[in-house]
Amino acid sequence: MITNPFLDPDRQGELYGNATRLASRSSALMRAKTAGRFVPEVIVQLAQAHRAGADRRLGLVADIGCGRGTSSRVLAKQLKPQQLVGIDASPALLAAARSRAGHYPGTQVAFLQGDFHQLPLPDDSCELAVAAFCLYHSLDPGRAIVEIARSLAPGGLAVLVTKALDSYREMDALVAGPLDPRAERHESLYATAHGGNLADMAQWAMDLVAVEREEHRFEFSGLDHAAEYLATNPKYDLAPGLYGNPGALAAALHEWHPDKPITTTSVITYLVARPHGGRT
Repeated sequence: MITNPFLDPDRQGELYGNATRLASRSSALMRAKTAGRFVPEVIVQLAQAHRAGADRRLGLVADIGCGRGTSSRVLAKQLKPQQLVGIDASPALLAAARSRAGHYPGTQVAFLQGDFHQLPLPDDSCELAVAAFCLYHSLDPGRAIVEIARSLAPGGLAVLVTKALDSYREMDALVAGPLDPRAERHESLYATAHGGNLADMAQWAMDLVAVEREEHRFEFSGLDHAAEYLATNPKYDLAPGLYGNPGALAAALHEWHPDKPITTTSVITYLVARPHGGRT
């Protein structure tokens, strides 16, 4: 029995069958953020700093696990590749990505449904492959990394991004007790691909170029704000009527905790890699 909701195939429809949960979760986190750079812009900076032929226009850029297309928009706008392809397993998230995509003169943008264990990309086709905050959705992320390496063109670059194993651990205490007695004992949502094991997995498939880490800090203004995030977090076993219902969850939190700001953190790991042997 799979207990990690990010890995449970029976829960993917619930989590990603529409874009609302992900949008609400992202909104709550971003309004709480007090430190840490905007991840898509860091990806752009790393690509510009480390790719070969930086004075030459990029060909194909793949945004793997593109979700609602936030990174795709930044990659298209700032890198101006000839082609950008966003890939995700969720039709609902792809629909949101298409609706949010802008017009980028000279860049052909497309969004494809696909599994990152079997990417809909030819061998040696991508000059830049990005996989941000998606590898921990795989029971075998090393296999997905091998697929990314397969898709890289000679001289291509991959940028992989993940979170620390203990990300947002401070939030567990809010839910512990009557709301979820096991809140502090649940497996991390990021257990399969986190900052502590990403480099070890990636080096089997690619040559590592750089690894950077940055702490992101978040301060929720109070219990109502925290409930917006917690109600969209599948980590916890909340009572019926609380998951997905920020108002009801906020009311329950107010019964057990004083209303004050809540601070939490997540260390983001960025890994840059090239095909084995510096293939050019």
